[in-house]
Amino acid sequence: MRIALAGNPNSGKTTLFNAITGKIEHVGNWPGVTVAKKEGDVKKELRGSSEAVRVVDLPGAYSISPFTSEESITSNFVKKESPDVIINIVDATNLGRSLIFTTQLLELGIPLVVALNKSDLPEKKGIRIETDLLAARLGCPVVETSALQGRGLHDLIATASAVAGKGQKAPFLAGEEAGGELSKDVERRRFTFVDGLVREVEKRDVASHRQTRQDAIDRVVAHRFWGIPIFAAIMYLVFAISQTYLGPFLADFLVAGIDSFYGYVEGLMGEGVSPLLSALLLDGIIGGVGAVVGFLPLIMVLFFLLALLEDLGYMARVAVVMDRFMKKVGLSGRSIIPMIIGTGCAIPGIMATRTIRDQRQRRTTAMLTPFMPCGAKLPVIALFAGVFFEDAAWVGTSMYFVGIAIIVLGALIVRRITGESAVKTYFIMELPEYRIPSVKRAFLSMMSRARAFIVKAATIILLCNAVIHIMQTFTWNLQVVPEGMAHTSILASLAGPFGLLLIPLGFGAWQLAAAAITGFIAKENVVGTLAVVYGISNFIDTEELALVAGAADVASIMGLTSVAALCYLMFNLFTPPCFAAIGAMNAEMDSRKWLWAGIGFQFGMGYTVAFLVYQAGTLLTTGALGSGVIPGLIAVGAYAAILAWFMGRGGRTSLNTSKEAA
Repeated sequence: MRIALAGNPNSGKTTLFNAITGKIEHVGNWPGVTVAKKEGDVKKELRGSSEAVRVVDLPGAYSISPFTSEESITSNFVKKESPDVIINIVDATNLGRSLIFTTQLLELGIPLVVALNKSDLPEKKGIRIETDLLAARLGCPVVETSALQGRGLHDLIATASAVAGKGQKAPFLAGEEAGGELSKDVERRRFTFVDGLVREVEKRDVASHRQTRQDAIDRVVAHRFWGIPIFAAIMYLVFAISQTYLGPFLADFLVAGIDSFYGYVEGLMGEGVSPLLSALLLDGIIGGVGAVVGFLPLIMVLFFLLALLEDLGYMARVAVVMDRFMKKVGLSGRSIIPMIIGTGCAIPGIMATRTIRDQRQRRTTAMLTPFMPCGAKLPVIALFAGVFFEDAAWVGTSMYFVGIAIIVLGALIVRRITGESAVKTYFIMELPEYRIPSVKRAFLSMMSRARAFIVKAATIILLCNAVIHIMQTFTWNLQVVPEGMAHTSILASLAGPFGLLLIPLGFGAWQLAAAAITGFIAKENVVGTLAVVYGISNFIDTEELALVAGAADVASIMGLTSVAALCYLMFNLFTPPCFAAIGAMNAEMDSRKWLWAGIGFQFGMGYTVAFLVYQAGTLLTTGALGSGVIPGLIAVGAYAAILAWFMGRGGRTSLNTSKEAA
């Protein structure tokens, strides 16, 4: 038997899916999290029989008539795949909105069970829902559930199994919707039916127009002016906890364990083992991967805190606060959702752009989303913040706001290039109820993301570090690089020319260039590669149990000033993302022209930002410009000239179009 889970965004579908299947899919207390269907089997203790029950979690939709990509997925599945039963998740706190979709599902003739989810919340507000009456009027079973509390799940699955294979009648028949006045009349009758039904089944003990506690909080955190400073303060606090206080404290123990394992393996190998094999295993694999994994506690603390904010309901308020700014630069408020998701990983963030209806806005958002620092970039932030800035929380926080600034500038540039004027868009987003964040859900979310991080470290990063070490060990003649002749290695010869391009940014060493190159495979590789080329021992102090020992010494070994280090960090954060994210960009943009234009824009913007910060910072700290200023000005000037040419051409196209329309 196959069950389809369908409902409005933020109705609790994914939470219910996790509860009945035992899976751990990402859940957010805000709409727009699920953008593709997910499948799983119902747990044995809920089935009541030996028959396998397959459940498909569909993206949230407001209508069976698709207006967005995620609604198309839902509509096509329920219409063409013919599930045995549809479980329609209805938000008990918002019946009027949810039942519109329910009436459309009932017309399909597929057996339907209504899961009245979040059924514990109306009681707290003095609202009673006549469940039996609702079931009678809809003509289908209604089961009260609370996915968060695990209530009503057994009855839900049993009811779904009981109605499977039976027919389904609809209390409201819209008939053939042909468009125009007929469609308008159909929808008016649908809304009238639902409105009357809600009035009939929903009983309120107290009718009050007083401002609720949620309204009072929203007047502050979602304020048009105060909302952004509050967001900045919250992000600063999050980074202070994860990167300065709790994160490093926990990382000390993990790093000490990695170092002990390093010593243990070194002892097992003894003195008779080949020096090449020993160096490859110890420095290349254990050292390189260990350097990346050593930052895992910092990342886990950050993910945990962000999960708490999501569960609290705050992230939806961030989207609302930013909507008015997004509109001014030619984007929709919906563009914020992929960018917020992208702080965890750029790939699902880019995939979430499919919820944006306008093609230009969707492509623009997919191109700009990688500018938000994702989880893969956090080890790089943590490393440079620790070595050069004494774990200052402002480093990580500022990277997020620099990313936002680049996104705003990029959106304005793209809008000008495409020749489109500002378009009025209407952003409707449900603000979820504030709720006490669940430590358990935040922990599960943190572990899910940490597991993905470890898998990448054990595969891509391990392989990459092994290859890096081999290339650093041998010359092109396959001879071992003599001591003191590291510049003759294969790695140095490949990275050296790229390093010349980076001199105007303050870092031209082949080691730094090599780390930046491997970062395009996976951003975590930056840390692993630096550990390999400079030696992992420089990052660990076993006596003090510190993640980064002797920050001044490490900084000296890298040969970077604080200004240059900040620029190196920006370059790695704001140039094109990893190959996997680029693949996601290609899929969502569905245009090679847009893809290559996006990659070129990302590389040029990262280079320009790093160059300007390095030269300005060096001038302020030393009284003179940094090295390579003339070649850098030429490169940045050429990039600006190309953008200006495209923007001018787009402006002329827009002007000609306006004249023709007039």
